Amino acid sequence: MILNVTYLYYLVGFVLAVTAVMTVRDASNPKRYTSALFWGIYALIFLVGDRLPVRVVGGAAVIMALVAGFGGVGFGKHGGRKPEDYVASAKRLGNKLFVPALMIPVITMLGTVFSKQLSIAGVPLLDPKNVTFVALGVGCVISLAVACWLTRETPVQGMRESRRLTDSLGWALVLPQMLGMLGLVFADAGVGKAVAHVTTTYINMDGRFVAVAVYVIGMALFTIIMGNGFAAFPVMTGGVGVPVLVGMYHANPAVMAAVGMLSGYCGTLLTPMAANFNIVPAALLELPDKNAVIRAQVPTSLILLVVNVFLLYFLMYL
Repeated sequence: MILNVTYLYYLVGFVLAVTAVMTVRDASNPKRYTSALFWGIYALIFLVGDRLPVRVVGGAAVIMALVAGFGGVGFGKHGGRKPEDYVASAKRLGNKLFVPALMIPVITMLGTVFSKQLSIAGVPLLDPKNVTFVALGVGCVISLAVACWLTRETPVQGMRESRRLTDSLGWALVLPQMLGMLGLVFADAGVGKAVAHVTTTYINMDGRFVAVAVYVIGMALFTIIMGNGFAAFPVMTGGVGVPVLVGMYHANPAVMAAVGMLSGYCGTLLTPMAANFNIVPAALLELPDKNAVIRAQVPTSLILLVVNVFLLYFLMYL
């Protein structure tokens, strides 16, 4: 039987479903019912989303957005061990603590590289269309088993820790997926064509440098607004990258796309919309300034954005 990406979705859905059940049973969470609703809907999408009408899935996403937007996702109480217990465990395990974490990328890489050799009676073990994702899921499962063996804990404790981290991240956990969907919605709605019309109407694209600057800076600006480079990419590439840089100036599409995504990441460094990158770390580290991460990244982002303009200008024909 081929291991395909559907099993990975089932695994994620199962973890989220357990999180929802644990949340609704946590009387210390003042918003346990709405929080459980949020995680339960998210679990449902992973478990049976492909069997539901698209309107139902869209409505579920809207409900999740409303619950999160009105502050319905709360944080429960998570019982931890005493500090001395953690110290004793760390001394006992030493550098072995890194083994489970390092196993995930190693197994993912090996599964991807040697996927063609992994077969049973000529049938590939890993789905060739999504081999990296499937290998990642296998790596996570094996890593969990090794972590339980090293720490002498049970998978139940792993679920408790999973819920603790999920609570810490909160609604920001779903942001990458939501914003990625938003980019596709914008593309289907014709936002890219609108951007192309505005830029070509009000900005003189006869100069190659101007066209490159508009594309690079536009990628950063749309990412700042949308919070995700993957959401901004179809808009700016469909509006400026393909029709202007590729169509008019015959730029190499691969170079254009690579530098464009890197420019989008510059915008990621500057926006609170990318909460999982910029706001959540500040919360986890209990920094007094919730925008401290963004402030530290501003110089790097702006310098790299300027560099990207010249990179694309000089390398677009490679």
